[in-house]
Amino acid sequence: MKKRLFIALCLLALLSGCDQRKKKLIAVVPKATSHVFWLSVQAGAAAAGEQYGVEVLWNGPTQETEYSRQIQIVDSMVARRVDGIAVAAAERKALVQSIDRAAAAGIPVTIFDSGLESENYMSYVATDNVEAGRLAGRTLAGLLGGAGDIAMIMHAPGSASTMDRERGFAEVIEKEFPKIRIVARQFGQSDRAKAMAAAENILTAHPDLDGLFASSEPSSVGAALAIKARGLSGKVKFVSFDSSDSMVEDLRGGTIDAMVVQDAFRIGFEAVRTLAEKIRGGNPPKRIDLPARVITRKDLEDPAVQKLLSPDLKKLLPR
Repeated sequence: MKKRLFIALCLLALLSGCDQRKKKLIAVVPKATSHVFWLSVQAGAAAAGEQYGVEVLWNGPTQETEYSRQIQIVDSMVARRVDGIAVAAAERKALVQSIDRAAAAGIPVTIFDSGLESENYMSYVATDNVEAGRLAGRTLAGLLGGAGDIAMIMHAPGSASTMDRERGFAEVIEKEFPKIRIVARQFGQSDRAKAMAAAENILTAHPDLDGLFASSEPSSVGAALAIKARGLSGKVKFVSFDSSDSMVEDLRGGTIDAMVVQDAFRIGFEAVRTLAEKIRGGNPPKRIDLPARVITRKDLEDPAVQKLLSPDLKKLLPR
């Protein structure tokens, strides 16, 4: 009797081990792991993994300019033969060969947040960044009454998502608001200190600047620091992009006049969902465009806005 029970327990353990090995593994590789935006993306990816019964492996470089490190991570996931890869390309050309290798290995790939110069992927999930840039341009133009000198604190060369935002912003200003001039453009290089220095350089060169647009979280935080350091809060109209706790406080305090915000949680969720659907035999769409929204000071008490700006990351992220 004891022998039969022992054999039964061994078989049960063996079957349990097989079940664990059968759980599909999806690698999610963000541009970086150091900004609030990416933590919200991670929370969304984890939620989708739990809902669809797949294991999510999150790994990315610390900073968005570590292109070679992101290539190494994606290549290691291909070598590991994961069941799917979701990646936000830090640079639109650097990852093309890695994505081609994944496709050749039969691994479905979803590109999220920021694209690359290849069509060798299954799905693309992102904010419509060109339209988000236009939204930012019209918002800043409205704050200025359609006239004035403005500047842009851009993100980093080669980042497709932010380049699209910057292009959309510049296009709408040039086409729809002839009395507004873009007098300066500098990159923040995905670094708050460098973005602050870039904003200070612009404010020094253009002391009568009327407005400012920053196209990413680190660029926005750095620009806000420069505006506050010069006592220009409320004097230079400032439209930022993405959000963080400090940015919300700057919106509340008047340094930031409006934020254009993405649904980072949903981006992460949809990226994993498309791969889980493919693994189950489905046919996910080639492209999923998600809208951005403008948030001003008066919106901060809206519960939906509070959830979007301040997700409970301690509760949502895996421990």
